[in-house]
Amino acid sequence: MAILVDKDSRILVQGMTGTAGQFHTKRMLEYGTKIVSGTSPGKGGEVVESIPVFDTVESAIDNTGADTSVIFLPAAFVKEAAIESIWAGIKHVVVVPEHIPIFDMMEIRKEAKRYGSTVLGGNTPGIITPGQANIGIMPDIAFKPGKIGTVSRSGSITYYVADTLTRSGYGETTCVGLGGDPVLGSTFDDILRMFEKDDETEAVVMCGEIGGVYEEIAKDTIKRMKKPVICIIGGIYAPPGKRMGHAGAIVEGSMGTAKSKLKALEDAGAHAARTFLDIPKILEDLNIEPVEKPK
Repeated sequence: MAILVDKDSRILVQGMTGTAGQFHTKRMLEYGTKIVSGTSPGKGGEVVESIPVFDTVESAIDNTGADTSVIFLPAAFVKEAAIESIWAGIKHVVVVPEHIPIFDMMEIRKEAKRYGSTVLGGNTPGIITPGQANIGIMPDIAFKPGKIGTVSRSGSITYYVADTLTRSGYGETTCVGLGGDPVLGSTFDDILRMFEKDDETEAVVMCGEIGGVYEEIAKDTIKRMKKPVICIIGGIYAPPGKRMGHAGAIVEGSMGTAKSKLKALEDAGAHAARTFLDIPKILEDLNIEPVEKPK
């Protein structure tokens, strides 16, 4: 099993005819992702990598049965594109662009909740179920099918954690990028609850970073989980008041520091990893066996 996406997911690329849309459509197809259609208003009837392009999401769904969307558009157009997908019945929307206006993202969240859709991002690297579907911009070389789920705010941390799990023989069930913007479509506890229900996921690695309170919000979910959660937080040595890469990665006073997040998650029962190499050691201590001999 997997969460959110698998080999049967039917992917729609919004902004398929743009430079980023074309480039990543080709990448995703090469991985084996089932991309069935794209949209670009005014360019309906065109073809990208043998995939038909439609003017609207509704027509793309009617003609190809798309159920999942990935957006490659400038930030200013994301709200309209995401809400169009949600209203049309798309159940999973992946928002790759960064710096989505906060009010726009709040509107997207409201509509997603109203219509029962899951939104990842903004500023997400995407989501990958290794060997089945890669949606977004994730470098597939780091990932391999296995038994550990991951959820992260940072794309680069997602890749490093997956590479660590792959090299240590554990592999991954699904790797989810929440995104690095201040306001996100989904939270850690949303994804943790999905992993808790997945039969093939034996443990979850939760990768946070400085700034915001998404990590702390997950405390109550972690307390209720039967599966072990390993947490790692980027930004241990980040200086206060300085934004570190992501729009949401900024510490104000004592709020949102890496140390405070680690303490809160440990108090909730999570296992804290200070480095990537701590992760396989913790899994071993939890008596979780790798799926293959470590490299």
